[in-house]
Amino acid sequence: MVPEIITIPLRQMASGDYLSLQVYKFRGSQPGKKVYIQSNLHGAEIAGNTVIYQLIEFLQTIKNTDLVGEIWLVPVCNPIGTNERSHHFASGRYCTYEGKDWNRIFWDYERETGDLSAFVQSQLQFSVEVIRDNYLRQIKEKFTAANSTTQSRGVAYTDKYRSQLQSLSIDADYLIDLHSSTNQGLTYLYYFRNRHNSAKYFELDFGILLDKYDGDAFDEAFIKPWLALESAFQSLGRNIQFDVEAWTFELGAGMQINPESVAMGVWGVKNYLRYKGVIQTPQDSPRNSNSSTMSLKSRSHDTRYYAPRGGMIQSRVELAGEVKTGDILYQILSFNKEGKLPTVMNIVAEHDGLVYDISTNQAVNEGEYVLATI
Repeated sequence: MVPEIITIPLRQMASGDYLSLQVYKFRGSQPGKKVYIQSNLHGAEIAGNTVIYQLIEFLQTIKNTDLVGEIWLVPVCNPIGTNERSHHFASGRYCTYEGKDWNRIFWDYERETGDLSAFVQSQLQFSVEVIRDNYLRQIKEKFTAANSTTQSRGVAYTDKYRSQLQSLSIDADYLIDLHSSTNQGLTYLYYFRNRHNSAKYFELDFGILLDKYDGDAFDEAFIKPWLALESAFQSLGRNIQFDVEAWTFELGAGMQINPESVAMGVWGVKNYLRYKGVIQTPQDSPRNSNSSTMSLKSRSHDTRYYAPRGGMIQSRVELAGEVKTGDILYQILSFNKEGKLPTVMNIVAEHDGLVYDISTNQAVNEGEYVLATI
């Protein structure tokens, strides 16, 4: 297949040059689901770009009859953040002009809907497909109204940026946002309630249920309205689950492209799309013998450890290490300016868990992040 390639001007710089997005659209011969996949929303999280490249290579080798529906791929979806990620510790995680996390800026329809009971009452006798179409129409109308502006007055760049990304993905059925740790992290998946069966199609070692979130991250803003609608129907006695899914795929460490994480990402996305009926090609050789071994954990069990004093981190538990309550996680070697000898402080685990993310820098000021367990 040959993709349709669309280039979208995103921002004109002071030099007169433009930053742009590029969208690769693969459309099958049969109508079906829309899949939206993007990468590099945070500047240092570059591994997803290689995953998208390999997916583009793969999709070019199959026939249009092997694809049901369409797949849109947007690599390097945040050119500002990617270009700001220069030198050793500039993560490109924040819009430096506005001081906002690039993945905490997105428009959340669910916050504007208020009480859904009137809409649900009007839809109780309809099929799931009709309800989805009617609700999506409301989302699109509200989105258009929320993002209209007087062109001469302009808008803050983060507002324009989020509007552009969400306009590409708002009508998708399946959304995959490719990230990695800004620090050093494992390869895993974030998923939402009642989507655990689909999560296992990615065949990763573990996934994290987002049982608590604010709604302004890209995946959250996309699926939160649908989760709210499911709850509203359930409260009136009708159990519905829409075939709408959102995933954040964490691909190891930031500022690097780890071949193993990339391979797991490509395999996971392809396997998921095959199970969902989007890709009709034969199954690859299995990466894992049994996808049911995927461990599913909850975000509410996440514990983050910060340095209680400044110093140097030593004897830290390795990434992917299993710890028990009371185990030493790491030590802080502190040098003082009080005429005293250096000290070593042991930091112990407050709960049993898995170390899934650790800081890159092992010199810390008091209050800085060191690691996370779940």
